[in-house]
Amino acid sequence: MNSRLCRKLGIEFPLFAFSHCRDVVAEVTNAGGFGVLGAVGLNPEKLAVELNWINERVNGKPFGIDLLIPQNMVGKDSDSDDAELQGSVPEEHRKFVANLLERHGIDSSDVWTGKYDDRDSSFMRESGAAKMLEIAFQYPIKMFVNALGVPPASIISEAHSRGIVVGALTGSRRHAVKHAQAGVDVLVAAGGEAGGHCGEISTMVLVPEVIEAVQDYDNIDVLAAGGIATGRQMAACMAMGAAGVWCGSVWLTTTEAETTPAVKEKMLKAFSANTVRSRSRTGKPTRQLQSAWSDAWGAKGAPDPLPMPLQGILTRPAMAKVDKLAEAGHEGAKQIAAYFVGQCVGLMNTEQSVRSVVYDFMKDYAEAVERLSATLGDQVPAVAHHG
Repeated sequence: MNSRLCRKLGIEFPLFAFSHCRDVVAEVTNAGGFGVLGAVGLNPEKLAVELNWINERVNGKPFGIDLLIPQNMVGKDSDSDDAELQGSVPEEHRKFVANLLERHGIDSSDVWTGKYDDRDSSFMRESGAAKMLEIAFQYPIKMFVNALGVPPASIISEAHSRGIVVGALTGSRRHAVKHAQAGVDVLVAAGGEAGGHCGEISTMVLVPEVIEAVQDYDNIDVLAAGGIATGRQMAACMAMGAAGVWCGSVWLTTTEAETTPAVKEKMLKAFSANTVRSRSRTGKPTRQLQSAWSDAWGAKGAPDPLPMPLQGILTRPAMAKVDKLAEAGHEGAKQIAAYFVGQCVGLMNTEQSVRSVVYDFMKDYAEAVERLSATLGDQVPAVAHHG
């Protein structure tokens, strides 16, 4: 494709695939797009294993990594690990989660024993993220993206010194300008339709707003994100000036995805209205499948979700146990089971391979561009003249 960003990254088609699944990352990269490994939840040792696996399968084609380094969270400037932060989780919140599980026939006695969750939010702090990137920089990654907030200056500088493109997700004009001032190369304008952490402004409004906000900064490319699952949506975003699209949800119903069978089945049956934006998983607003979990946290009398990372420390083990039981057929767990997904879930109606999704994007995009071009008919010279 005739695109500055494609040339910069050495890709054929500006479809950026965010996924926690290494299979998805490798498949999209090998199909001509750009796979980005979501590394939140990994430690440096596990990250090395994942990146080595991807690198061995993409034959020199480009891929990237995404980390979560929020500017605001409890213990941001401390060396506390999750074991130490456990004491900051109020008993009221533990009882609420325990009661929710028990009402669905799930024993809660072993949830917070360390049996179900080995994540540590220390890798979301600048010092921890630096350890992750120390590993990542040993591999030929072409792009680093921060999923929440302006990337730390030290990390931007280190990435640039290695010729690595730096990206960041943004949900508003104000944040876009902060990213541009910090030296970010690629802005992912993520609308409120997006799965996972998201703002409130819709993609259709946010994308042109962000492009306009950073037009005076040199060499910044803007990717559109949020509810995008088809090539025609991609064409619409690029018609607004985006350099490509960033998609996460669309891969969750693929054959290769990490999604648990129970949740994948829910997604395949879901409509766009079956998602909810809630702080119940991480402490910050995330879009996820509506379930008994989100319903309970949104009910009258429910406790207010805790700030990041305390809400995650509270809820991750519970949801990990729920997923395990749901996979084994536990009906109560199936009612609670959910995952982060955007409103485009209503367009994700069949399970197919990652490669077929990429090729569908390419075909649909080409057809959409042809339709759009046809609307001008023989008036192109006149339009150009009057412009």
